[in-house]
Amino acid sequence: MGTVFAVLLVFVGCCSNVVSLELLVREFPGCGNIVTFAQFAFIALEGFVFETRLGTKKPAIPVSNYAIMVTMFFTVSVINNYALNFNIAMPLHMIFRSGSLIANMIMGIVILKKRYSASKYLSIALVSAGIFICTVMSAKQVNVANEGSEEDGFYAFVRWLVGIAMLTFALLMSARMGIFQETLYKRYGKHSKEALFYNHFLPLPAFLLLSSDIYSHCVHFSHSTPALVPVIQLNVPIMWLYLLANVITQYVCIRGVFILTTECASLTVTLVVTLRKFLSLIFSIVYFQNPFTAWHWAGTAVVFVGTLLYTEVLSRMMAARKKAE
Repeated sequence: MGTVFAVLLVFVGCCSNVVSLELLVREFPGCGNIVTFAQFAFIALEGFVFETRLGTKKPAIPVSNYAIMVTMFFTVSVINNYALNFNIAMPLHMIFRSGSLIANMIMGIVILKKRYSASKYLSIALVSAGIFICTVMSAKQVNVANEGSEEDGFYAFVRWLVGIAMLTFALLMSARMGIFQETLYKRYGKHSKEALFYNHFLPLPAFLLLSSDIYSHCVHFSHSTPALVPVIQLNVPIMWLYLLANVITQYVCIRGVFILTTECASLTVTLVVTLRKFLSLIFSIVYFQNPFTAWHWAGTAVVFVGTLLYTEVLSRMMAARKKAE
């Protein structure tokens, strides 16, 4: 039951979060820092009050382990973003990010010595292929040409190889982080709320480096068009309302992800998060009224089949029918 509730939180929270984020980015494309800071500050404050009881509750998992987890997450984020400076086109960047399922499976085999059934291998391959198809077809609408570059061919190729190496490292590091979380919960027990707090509280000092950008966007938000809040009958700048909606939906989304990490294996968590990203991609196509081609339908069908295969829904239905007979 906990798993179903967590999956529901992930899909409802994350997909609605895409809407609020689009409303923010449409008005201020460079508002990513204030959005991220608001999300982290809200989750950290909520956890400090209700989880740590104003800092009086001792963590069940040593803080040093959370520090390692945060370092991994920070490293993955920085490398993924910095790789775009090495002749990596955005579509290729998106395709690499969608390869997390296969990377997670590889790390599980290497580190945890796991072995999966043939149906699991096939399902992961199908889901990854379906997302690959949809990503490539959507990327055709994005201008990724690097025309006018003064770099010669060899130097550009070397930079591209460096970018590929960075993306590969980030992909494997992300999968390693999932395995690390899984082993922590097996050793110390399930503590999703605690993990949620420390993973958002520990990185807060890093936002001091972005304080000037955050402050400037606070000023911009405060000068946005006022909107009347029905219940309190008060005019509030609409960008702050969008930010509030984004923070709340992000909390719902990330809460679901952290519950999943305590209830399921890291590969299953990765599958759910990947499917959420896939639905967000489909939603963006519909929302922006981009063409939904036959290839998109094909990719969607492959993802759907792969998901059914992974969850063993069809085999369970067939087993239940045989049992009933």
